[in-house]
Amino acid sequence: MESEENLSKEKQNSKQNISVDNSSSIKNTSQKPLEKQTKSQSVISPENNQKASSAQTQPFIDIALKDLHLSRQQLEKELEELSQKKVQIETELKSSFTGQSDAIARKVKGFQEYLTGALQDLAHSAEQLELVVPPVIVKPSPLDENKKIEPPKEQEVISAVSDTFKPDETLIRSCFSQFLEQPDFYAEPWKLRRSLESIDIEMLEDWFFSMGGRGAQPSRGSRSKNALVAAGIIAILGELYGEQFQTLVLASQPERLGEWRRCLQDSLGLSREDFGPNSGIVLFERSDGLIERADRLEERGELPLIIIDAAEINVEIPILQFPIWLAFAGSPNEIYEDDGLI
Repeated sequence: MESEENLSKEKQNSKQNISVDNSSSIKNTSQKPLEKQTKSQSVISPENNQKASSAQTQPFIDIALKDLHLSRQQLEKELEELSQKKVQIETELKSSFTGQSDAIARKVKGFQEYLTGALQDLAHSAEQLELVVPPVIVKPSPLDENKKIEPPKEQEVISAVSDTFKPDETLIRSCFSQFLEQPDFYAEPWKLRRSLESIDIEMLEDWFFSMGGRGAQPSRGSRSKNALVAAGIIAILGELYGEQFQTLVLASQPERLGEWRRCLQDSLGLSREDFGPNSGIVLFERSDGLIERADRLEERGELPLIIIDAAEINVEIPILQFPIWLAFAGSPNEIYEDDGLI
């Protein structure tokens, strides 16, 4: 009995073990497909994520590339415009005065450097030359022995400049004494109607007899006083030469010439008709016209008297060739005051 019970128990235990094994096998089989499915899902999901992310970022990349392309086109356009402006500026510089002067300066500088180098080479080569002065042997010529003794030539006596008015000294000094007297307001035209001071007479004596009528004298301090002294000279030369001379006054501004005309007109009793190209007194603003007029007078055998205003700082060299001229030398204060600088 016990053996049968034991057999029955063993059968039951074996069945239970089989059922347990089956259930465990079933569980194992069910777990394996799940693991495969999870593994497959784990393998597929990163690829899908990459595709999704690339699909999302592609429009932004396209927009960025488009912006870069537009900016590149814009930069290329600006570069082209700048290059055109550069070419235009270079052409303008070449055609303008500044560009031409710059090019000329460069050429001159290069030529200067070339000349400097050439002169240095020439000096160096000249220093290396050995210059030997050959001895000079002078032999008497047979013609010198038979040469006839010629009589000495008479030397020409050239009178000094100060002696120009010596022959007329008596007449000139009588005019000086008249100028010191009371003024004659009703004298004939071209006669001095005003009186001079002793210092004016000393100036005239120095100009006539020491300088021979050619030279500069210090200004009397104003244009009216200088014109009065010049009127005395004109009156004296009128006594000496008559109508064979003409007075030429040089002043660089019309206002100064107007003052000269008024003073001479009042001092000599002249009218407006006496001031003109064909009259006794001609006024000039430029020295070249005065020089040309003086040359024409000398060609006609007439005498030009040139009077230069005190405001004229320089005297042109061609004026110095004429026989009679007077330049008033103004002081610095007088010149500055006349120009309005003081």
